[in-house]
Amino acid sequence: MARRSAAGDALTELVLPVFELNGEFLEAAREIAEPAGLTPAQWQVLGATLDEGLPVAEIARRVGLGLARQSVQRTADLLVGRGWAEYTENPRHRRAKLLQPTAEGRAAVARLGAAQRAWADAVGGMIGAEELRAARAILLSIVAASREVRGADA
Repeated sequence: MARRSAAGDALTELVLPVFELNGEFLEAAREIAEPAGLTPAQWQVLGATLDEGLPVAEIARRVGLGLARQSVQRTADLLVGRGWAEYTENPRHRRAKLLQPTAEGRAAVARLGAAQRAWADAVGGMIGAEELRAARAILLSIVAASREVRGADA
């Protein structure tokens, strides 16, 4: 049986801690979002639309993180049902409406701002800005390399 290269071993050893980090981020997001009445998915979808209204398919592409378009659609519909978002006409596409937050949706996201800042400052302070920026650069390089090897679009 062929062995992996040293770089292949190093990448493989990184996978489980990255999965663990993803789980930790999701749990932290739940703890931050819940008091504001949001789920992490609702926070992600609303957050993606704070600067501009977007079609559901574009939100799914931007948010990524394994959220399928159908999942984003269900979340968007729930947000509209709660009055935290609304669908508006899309001048670029007749059928793909734009999702945008309402004033109530913006207020819900604003309610969790202080908790998110406190969490980010505490965790970030324990690691350091320089190390976190280096980690981000490495993770983005890994994503790009994996997409290239898979022949996937960025």
